[in-house]
Amino acid sequence: QAQLVESGGGLVQPGGSLTLSCAATQTIFSTFSIAWYRRAPGPGRELVARIFSDGKTNYADSVKGRFTISRDSDKRSVVLQMTSLKNEDTGAYYCNAVEPRYCTGLMCPVGEYWGRGTQVTVRG
Repeated sequence: QAQLVESGGGLVQPGGSLTLSCAATQTIFSTFSIAWYRRAPGPGRELVARIFSDGKTNYADSVKGRFTISRDSDKRSVVLQMTSLKNEDTGAYYCNAVEPRYCTGLMCPVGEYWGRGTQVTVRG
């Protein structure tokens, strides 16, 4: 059973919006901190946003004010609402889960659970 499953990527014009969802198992959803990372063309991986089971969040500076991360308990999912999308938001978006005991404040290392990712392309 996949621990994390992403959905919702696609092609959108600059200035547009997309919503990504990360469905998790019950254990992960109820106790882990879940984050969205993205990998743009080229090397490197960037933390986009993180949410804890108590609802606390943190965001990359590049997405503050444009992206919102939230929890949907009915669907056992973490949702990333993306607005005012820019070309530089293009990339593969991955869900990651880490046990909160490894976190310091709102900062966490990369966890052991990954989804397969969903592609977001911003192009006009």
